[in-house]
Amino acid sequence: MQNLFRSLTSKNPCVIGMIHVAALPGTPSYSGKMLPIISNAVEEAEIYLTAGIDMLAIENMHDVPYLNRNVGPEITAAMSIIGYEVKKSTGLPVGIQILAGANQPAIAAACAAGLDFVRAEGFVFGHLADEGMMESDAGTLLRYRKQIGADHIAVITDIKKKHSSHILTSDISIEDTAKAAELFCSDGVIITGKSTGRPASISELKTVRENVNIPVLVGSGINENNVIDYLPVCDGMIIGSWFKADGNWKNSVDPDRVSRLLKIVLEYRK
Repeated sequence: MQNLFRSLTSKNPCVIGMIHVAALPGTPSYSGKMLPIISNAVEEAEIYLTAGIDMLAIENMHDVPYLNRNVGPEITAAMSIIGYEVKKSTGLPVGIQILAGANQPAIAAACAAGLDFVRAEGFVFGHLADEGMMESDAGTLLRYRKQIGADHIAVITDIKKKHSSHILTSDISIEDTAKAAELFCSDGVIITGKSTGRPASISELKTVRENVNIPVLVGSGINENNVIDYLPVCDGMIIGSWFKADGNWKNSVDPDRVSRLLKIVLEYRK
């Protein structure tokens, strides 16, 4: 079967710009107004587009504290609308992640909005997250994707993800975890540091890339100073914090930061 994620772009490595949408309905920090949330997401998407980004992703990172696996229909609906507007505005491949581990609602939102991929956590092997114990969901998730006719939506998956304890699987190496994800039909695996903004291990990236035949992405910690070290050892990078003002994920996208980093990437691709 053709790898769905690899087919989205010919760029190697591809760069995915993250849009952290503002707090959504029902969450503690929700402003009570949806239209500004949609407008802000589209504005950030257009900044990325102008700078020459390859792909975009939206994430409900401001919805703290997160639920474990389940979100209300109001979140799925809101993310569907935002994803649709971002896709319509830019025409770029767009992905979605719904925290925490709400992979099935993400598939539903992606299908409704015409998006291209989801970022899924807890796909293989259970782990202890901030939100509590999270069981793996590859079997149920991909059956749901088939059920709703969404096989065209790629599923890229975090392994031994950030903000989590993996003591229960400490005897399973990251390469074996990646192999399990590949066996369970993941379209790509994501390697992260310990927390948001923390760099991923380059040695882990190299090891995983040598052991699987699906794309291997960096999911945290890329910045203007270290991106050149990651370019040869990954198939893609998801960048959020560095692209924000002052490098803080809570802030708005900074066009200058985006342009400076993408300039390095474009020079590498020549």
